[in-house]
Amino acid sequence: MFLTHSELWRTYWECVSRPYTVFLCSLTAALCYLWGRKRQTPALVSGQAFGAFLYKHCPVVAERFSPTPWCWGGRLQTLVCAVLKSRPPVTYRNELIPTVDGGQISLDWMDNPDSATYPDSSTRPTVLILPGLTGNSKQPYVLHALNQACRRGYRCVVFNNRGLGGEELLTPVTYCAANTSDLEHVVQHIKGLYPSAPVLGAGVSLGGMLLLNYLARKRTDSGMVAGITISAPWNALKSAASMEEPLNWLLFNRYLTAGLCSAVTRHRKVLEKVVDIEHVLKAQTIREFDERFTSLLFGYKSCSDYYFDASPDNKLHNTTVPILCLNAADDPFSPQHAFPLSTIQSLPNVALLLTAHGGHIAFLQGLFPRGESYMERLFGQFVQAAFEHPKDIRKACGVKDEHASPRL
Repeated sequence: MFLTHSELWRTYWECVSRPYTVFLCSLTAALCYLWGRKRQTPALVSGQAFGAFLYKHCPVVAERFSPTPWCWGGRLQTLVCAVLKSRPPVTYRNELIPTVDGGQISLDWMDNPDSATYPDSSTRPTVLILPGLTGNSKQPYVLHALNQACRRGYRCVVFNNRGLGGEELLTPVTYCAANTSDLEHVVQHIKGLYPSAPVLGAGVSLGGMLLLNYLARKRTDSGMVAGITISAPWNALKSAASMEEPLNWLLFNRYLTAGLCSAVTRHRKVLEKVVDIEHVLKAQTIREFDERFTSLLFGYKSCSDYYFDASPDNKLHNTTVPILCLNAADDPFSPQHAFPLSTIQSLPNVALLLTAHGGHIAFLQGLFPRGESYMERLFGQFVQAAFEHPKDIRKACGVKDEHASPRL
């Protein structure tokens, strides 16, 4: 009725020596080992005062970032995020605003009228979100950012680039990372509606490039109290070269190029007046698309000229408002060797938070990474810090009070 010691050991050995048991134990040990190795505190590149402000008001900056253990490398993080990320329910109020050239821009508002923190809509802080290359207000990262901001009582508005927000393209003008005129028009519109409400800009990927270029060109007249970018490519030429590596082209480049071509096809009747549509639609890479479409549409002599003008690394020194940038060292879209570390270190108002892992607009955590991730937590904490501690952040970044709320 009772097993002897030898029988117990024999039964135990038969159990643990089975192939599937060995495999599961080995896999678990490997995942724990890799997870432990990847758990690192992100590097914060910034001036001393701005860094101290971030450590005080954004505690996630000092935490160890623990990426999802079964997501090896930036490519897998990026792919898994695109497939698994949840989409919180959001109800927008859409607004179409006319432009001086006869076009229109689609804005999607989340007014947050039930805000307990800011019941007066005239002073409710506004977060202006700029999506990525082919993105719009429906992207998961946009929806999660809205969730972070709204739960803190803020208003949000998503700036959909022309032709991507579901609206009709009225003129043969789309968008590019170097042209900030539409963004300037949107900021003026927001400040006209709510002149007493502070505005913070949040740019993701290409939206981050656009935001940085805008802040550099407008300097003290940007109409924004701060900015945050996530996975923004710093140098368009180096980014294009990275995206043209065989595996990156296979996984990402051709898919994004197809999305760009699809947008051109959707607005073919308007765009065929200014470009050779058939030639554009044969593009196999983002660079080829920009050579045949974007650079021509915006008057550049070459794609290289456009990429130089679109790169925020060479004009970052012109920015004046506080800016926090989040990048991953293994981002296939934005290679680490393109990060302007020395420039950022010399600027009092710019900080770069650099994680060893995280991919492009991913930064996944946990075994089942469907909900909010590291980047959403950072976004929420920084937005709150900028809105709730305006004097402290201006002092930390050397911003003069008379330029805190510029009039456009």
